[in-house]
Amino acid sequence: MRNTARWAATLGLTATAVCGPLAGASLASPATAPASLYAPSALVLTVGHGESAAAAAPLRAVTLTCAPTASGTHPAAGAACAELRGAGGDLDALAAEDEVMCTREYAPVVVTVDGVWQGRRLSYERTFANECVKNAGSASVFTF
Repeated sequence: MRNTARWAATLGLTATAVCGPLAGASLASPATAPASLYAPSALVLTVGHGESAAAAAPLRAVTLTCAPTASGTHPAAGAACAELRGAGGDLDALAAEDEVMCTREYAPVVVTVDGVWQGRRLSYERTFANECVKNAGSASVFTF
């Protein structure tokens, strides 16, 4: 049941992030040219306590849209989009902050990212040792 609730929340947020901007498009006349030709970049990020996404219920979820402008419910959407662009959309390539000191407490936190990055499907899951290590894993993408 927990996994079903997680997927329902993720799918609902993904649909809102991807299809939300399209809701007003049906009202435009067919002769109107598109405003931009950006490849879609809309993601849903979740965080929960546990060793895997299948075993963890999401505690928080945010949306992040990066094209054509940064938006969504992510608290630092602009910085997160810039960081993702710098890493080429590769979440494993995000630079960890060196100066952060974290305890060695083991309280696993799992982060998932699902959606579309520059037109290609993205599905990512990573387990961090604790909340501090998660926040140090990137400058802004995982800090929500």
